[in-house]
Amino acid sequence: MKSAVENIDQTRVKLTVEVPLSDLQPNMDRAYKAVAEQVNIPGFRKGKVPPRIIDQRVGKAVVVEQAVNEALPELYREAVVGENLKPIGQPSVEITGLPGLGGDSDDLVFTAEVEVRPEITLPELSEITITVDEVTVTDEDVEAELNKLRERYATLVGVDRPVQDGDYVTLDLTATIDGEEVDSVSGVSYQVGSGNMLEGLDEALTGLSAEESATFTSALVGGERAGEEAEITVTANVIKEQELPEIDDDFAQMASEHDTVAELRESLRTQALENKRNQQAIQARDKLIEHLQEAADFPTPTGAVEEEVTRHLAAEGREDDEEHGEEVRVETTEVLRRQLLLDVLSEQVEVQIGQQEVLEFMLNTARQYQMDPNELIQNAAENGQMPAFISEVTRNKSVAVALRQVKVVDTAGAEVDLSEFIGSDEEDAQMAAAAQAQAEGLQEDAQGQAATELVDVDVEAEGAEDAGDEDESGSADGDADAEGDDK
Repeated sequence: MKSAVENIDQTRVKLTVEVPLSDLQPNMDRAYKAVAEQVNIPGFRKGKVPPRIIDQRVGKAVVVEQAVNEALPELYREAVVGENLKPIGQPSVEITGLPGLGGDSDDLVFTAEVEVRPEITLPELSEITITVDEVTVTDEDVEAELNKLRERYATLVGVDRPVQDGDYVTLDLTATIDGEEVDSVSGVSYQVGSGNMLEGLDEALTGLSAEESATFTSALVGGERAGEEAEITVTANVIKEQELPEIDDDFAQMASEHDTVAELRESLRTQALENKRNQQAIQARDKLIEHLQEAADFPTPTGAVEEEVTRHLAAEGREDDEEHGEEVRVETTEVLRRQLLLDVLSEQVEVQIGQQEVLEFMLNTARQYQMDPNELIQNAAENGQMPAFISEVTRNKSVAVALRQVKVVDTAGAEVDLSEFIGSDEEDAQMAAAAQAQAEGLQEDAQGQAATELVDVDVEAEGAEDAGDEDESGSADGDADAEGDDK
């Protein structure tokens, strides 16, 4: 097989592949066999029609087409690997020469145009310095954690006053467009100030008394009219406020494993420190990615972006929604560029991942989407999505491995140790060695099982031979007895 690459632009290539007919012979043999099973030709049993007769009665072109269709995906893959291309999306394939049909060539010749990953050059990691926030825990931080804990044990009590920020309101909503009611909900509980329903709802509710209503305009966020401006009428039915428990030793014992408020505060201080260190690690990750994105200037594979935009809009039935299409285009471009960047980074830092890391990622994904983990894993395996999960784990880990080579300091100039979050090369080496040992152990077990099965077969064979000897001996004795009786 021969292949050649022509660069159409910085992110698209044309791959030309030539395959001799001899390389397709296994595919031709299977194609002849498949066609022989499908056709009825007088004088021949089904499946026993010779190739010569198939060529005469059906046509060799049918066989060649079937053989080429079977071979094409693997031939394309081999050519891509051989030319060291990194395809993005599906290729546009054109067959320009079919073998064995008496044409100008006996070779299969096809071209494939495909988007590819552009050249991306990353800066030297050891020369990068990332600055993150200094970790300090104040008394205000501790009190904030304590109030969060109190809110978890708070009770709601009704109040006879207008709505204030932070209140919990049971409300009704009605949405109309051009005087026509398009949606409504009743008895919804909402905390004023949370901002997780409609824009403008907090302002409309504030100051209302029970059973009073207000009207405001907002874009709908769900349903068939999502994104359209509607006139919203909100009615406050019941108003309640949080009543927080007192901060005393009784509360400490109820809300924690500690006996006193002093012990609880010290525990919350430790928890706040851990949270800030975790945020510091996240900040270092995000700043490193941002630094690499600014340093690496590369073209975007626009064809792959447009394919995803088209697929996304079609799945939502919004093919003509240009405004939403532009939103999807921007988001898709950002995601794709980040993925390409991290793919190159993972190759540069030579990331190695273990099966356990992929499993943990899938379990976290299942929890995030409230799915059964077994169902998620099964669906991923059946739909060919496992490579996507593995790629995402690899990209995530590439940033952690890169951070081991980057200098990270806080705003006070002190170096920051992130090993708790990013691991170490030694830990990766130990994990790889353990995985290798496990694989070798499984291989030895399989070989041992195979050897045991062979021994069992040999023993059974010898036993069968012995039984056969006894049968023959018994038969001879029987004949002698019979002869004796005749006499």
